[in-house]
Amino acid sequence: MQRFTDKVIVVTGAAQGIGRGVALRAAAEGGKVIFVDRADFVSEVAAEAKGAETAGFVADLETYAGAQAAMEFAAQKFGRIDILINCVGGAIRMRPFAEFEPAQIDAEIRRSLMPTLYTCHAVLPHMLARGGGTIVNVSSNATRGIRRVPYSAAKGGVNALTQSLAMEYAWHNIRVVASAPGGTSAPPRRVPRNAAGDTEQEQMWMNEAVQQVTESTFFKRYGTLDEQIAPILFLASDEASYITGAVLPVAGGDNG
Repeated sequence: MQRFTDKVIVVTGAAQGIGRGVALRAAAEGGKVIFVDRADFVSEVAAEAKGAETAGFVADLETYAGAQAAMEFAAQKFGRIDILINCVGGAIRMRPFAEFEPAQIDAEIRRSLMPTLYTCHAVLPHMLARGGGTIVNVSSNATRGIRRVPYSAAKGGVNALTQSLAMEYAWHNIRVVASAPGGTSAPPRRVPRNAAGDTEQEQMWMNEAVQQVTESTFFKRYGTLDEQIAPILFLASDEASYITGAVLPVAGGDNG
């Protein structure tokens, strides 16, 4: 399929995981894709899309300046922005809520809510100028789950952002939708989710969360990267032109 021919697409969190897969497949389907990540190897990943028009851009999207710079780079590189796909996020730690330190709570919100909030705001002037666009936010079904309450709260914020922004900007021909992945199997991360590493106790809490996620699905297994990438790109494509304000659970029956 060539659903994204001549579309300019910005994918955040594009250096690894779901974001990497989304960006590479969007490029394979004809998109002009900006790969955005704070990992300095993001341009290497962009170069994997052989024969496609791509570019990597390093930005810390936990800051508004980073989000704004990424959108400005994309607009200057390809002349406009048609689609924004927000894949930044992920729980840093797994522990009972009572065990979280205040700074750790703040870090979870910065990681899994603020990049999406900032990039949605930063892209709006570009989409308003071109008369429309599509934003796809990657949320999570972990709005209901154990051992990651701050992350759950952040993703609940992403859901609220998606629905409110869709209502407010529909008359500007801007669609805003979200996917809500469940547990997803992926290769080892080149940049770990928790740079400090997990203690033995945290590993036990992580195992409890993994067990809960697995048992809560109807299929009793994690999803694959491909099973997450395909719904995201459907929502981004013109095939979903009459869908806005929706959060699509992609979690094997566990809707969060």
